Amino acid sequence: MTKESHTVQEMIYDKSLTREVSRPNSFIFNIYGDIVTRRPGEQRVALAGLVRLMDAFGVSEAAVRQSASRLARQGWLRAERSGNRAFYGVTERGRRRIEELSPRIYGPLVDWDGLWRMLVYSIDEQRRDRRDRLRKELAVLGWAPLATSTWISPNGDLAAVAAAASEAETSESIAIFESSHRGPGTDAALVARCWDLPGIAAAYQRFTELYRPRLNAERSARRFGEREAFVERLWLVHDYRKFTYVDPALPSVLLPAHWPGSVAAAIFREYYALLLDRSNRFFDRNAHP
Repeated sequence: MTKESHTVQEMIYDKSLTREVSRPNSFIFNIYGDIVTRRPGEQRVALAGLVRLMDAFGVSEAAVRQSASRLARQGWLRAERSGNRAFYGVTERGRRRIEELSPRIYGPLVDWDGLWRMLVYSIDEQRRDRRDRLRKELAVLGWAPLATSTWISPNGDLAAVAAAASEAETSESIAIFESSHRGPGTDAALVARCWDLPGIAAAYQRFTELYRPRLNAERSARRFGEREAFVERLWLVHDYRKFTYVDPALPSVLLPAHWPGSVAAAIFREYYALLLDRSNRFFDRNAHP
């Protein structure tokens, strides 16, 4: 759940049974976002535990150490020591990012109130790096450009946007509004203009093509042991969370009929529930032995 940039075209799913983890840092942060912070109790994991967990994906100890250190340098994780043991917990910045994205992954989604949120910025060329950071943060939060310096979203979480602007050091250069769209087109037409709905729909369909048969097989056979269930769960979350970077959970009233995202969401939630207990047991045995 770290900050990544995904275009719709990049959302290609590997259908092979054996998949290589190309970004260990992303998977490690997924462990915190999907398991550690969503359960009561210990909110940190020993480095040795992370090594055991990531071994299930074929990731080496050296790669885990390097990735955990990188996440700490980037401000997503916090390194701690207890005796001769190293631990990693989530920073406030990391927790905020998890809380921002989690409702769009796990639900529940809030009904749209009919208002649009608009952010307008005025950032000169000399501060282009800050402007680019703001744009990336807005994209992560599900906003889309309406014009060069104007971004919009149906999402009412303005606190997250204000925090993103502060992090990008652009707070003094923005203005945020809540407003109604008065035409001449419809709200649905505005969504179609600002978001790549055909591309997003195709990505949802690819997700469904990959995971529907796997869900059906698991329904009938319970084929995964605890280790395999943990691996499958993290891949499922990894693949589904990519949609948070291209689809801000657009309200159903603004989407075309028979939107494939609804089918993908149902598959994700049922499959996730099937894998939950076994994967948690593997996590507990290895993260906190």
